[in-house]
Amino acid sequence: MLRIAVPNKGALSGPASEMLREAGYRQRRDTRELVLADPENDVEFFFLRPRDVAVYVGTGTVDVGITGRDLMLDSGADAVEHLGLGFARSTFRYAAPAVPTEPGQTHPITEVSDIAGRRVASSYTTLVAQHLAKQGVEPAAIVHLDGAVESSVRLGVADVIADVVETGTTLRAAGLEVFGDPILRSEAVLIRQSDVEPPAGLEVLTRRLEGVITAREYVLMDYVVPAARLEEAVAITPGKESPTVSAQHHSDACAVRVMVPRSATNRIMDALYDVGARAIIVTSIHASRL
Repeated sequence: MLRIAVPNKGALSGPASEMLREAGYRQRRDTRELVLADPENDVEFFFLRPRDVAVYVGTGTVDVGITGRDLMLDSGADAVEHLGLGFARSTFRYAAPAVPTEPGQTHPITEVSDIAGRRVASSYTTLVAQHLAKQGVEPAAIVHLDGAVESSVRLGVADVIADVVETGTTLRAAGLEVFGDPILRSEAVLIRQSDVEPPAGLEVLTRRLEGVITAREYVLMDYVVPAARLEEAVAITPGKESPTVSAQHHSDACAVRVMVPRSATNRIMDALYDVGARAIIVTSIHASRL
């Protein structure tokens, strides 16, 4: 039986359970459930703190787990990324006061090299320490905080912070500006123990999750186009692999079915219409195996 660790709470919890449900696995109805067996699919789910998932996977207590790439790397666990899941995307960056705050400081902190000799506050201290070491930068201290990292500079605990940045609104409200290249671009990932033979059942789980990802990212598009302009239409819709083309009965036209990116649906429909395609219909994909 494949043992799968799933985040028990936080931003990863709901989307992870929803993806597993779409992949055909049983999921809990009561958030107080910490263990859930799904004998029909020969798996067992363990609902854990997101930060603990990588630790359990790394020690082999569970076979695989879903967590954030940032959480996995910060844990230092003996685990590796197996599959990116395409949700909970975030960017991890440094930020500092937008104007000089220290006596004698003539310009704001704008480069990673400026962190040398300064205090850095973060909830991801291992990740920060590894990144600064690679850059050859030695901070005065790396301060671990579990929350409200953006307040640490104003409260005098740190000079710089390293935190997850989405829009930057919260940082600007605290008088901070991001600087330097991103430390990490994160998303939800399926992880497994490193240097160990993949467990039985992982291949099926992977195919199912890849099917969900494809169904979310693509739609089916059907249209009819004059045979003389088929090549132009196919150039617009090359598909994930290749379009299916059929001759129409009693008509000098072709019917085409193809997978296209969901995000580009309307732009593609406009381009097809311009080359003479009509009867353009879009259908959602609920499941797939490619």
